[in-house]
Amino acid sequence: MAGIIIRPRSRILHGHDWVYFSEVLKAFGTPADGDVISIKDGKDRLIGSAIYNSKSQIVARRFSRQRQDLDADFFKRRIQQAIEYRERRGVNMRLCRLVWSESDGLPGIIIDRYGDCLVLQTLTLAMDLRKGLIVDALRELCAPSSIIERNDAPIRKAEGMEPVTGVLWSDSGSETPGNVSIEVLGLRFDVDLLQGQKTGF
Repeated sequence: MAGIIIRPRSRILHGHDWVYFSEVLKAFGTPADGDVISIKDGKDRLIGSAIYNSKSQIVARRFSRQRQDLDADFFKRRIQQAIEYRERRGVNMRLCRLVWSESDGLPGIIIDRYGDCLVLQTLTLAMDLRKGLIVDALRELCAPSSIIERNDAPIRKAEGMEPVTGVLWSDSGSETPGNVSIEVLGLRFDVDLLQGQKTGF
């Protein structure tokens, strides 16, 4: 696995999961943007696995302290952990932020749930390249009626990606997958997931 060697006193050595461009001592194995890489210190000790993008000031985002790939099993496991965490805390699982990026060990992924509809943002290149795996995991774990892509956040430009919005997946019974009705504190809202602010609401 290709990777980077970090400078002494880099933030990641003190618990931070990001590596900035200025903290890279050198790269090895010619990592490509969007790859999973190893992060090592100057003594060749593994610091963890990360997603890599040389176009970003945040050149690496660690998602595991061990050697780990971004495969189908990884996404199913991490998303399931995020769901179980919220269930234990009494979160309304029909209307919630299901996955919140680094806090759920999925850097650059945001998933909001509106009833039977899910809205996905992939704000890092590595996760964007693996949208298919994420959609498959969501279909298996959440059984949604539709999965909307709201990748129009300006932060994508910092990762070298263009904005895009649309329907990633929809079952045959969803004629208007971007329009849903939700209830918040007794108030009912009609939400346009394709055109509304951020992820729709």
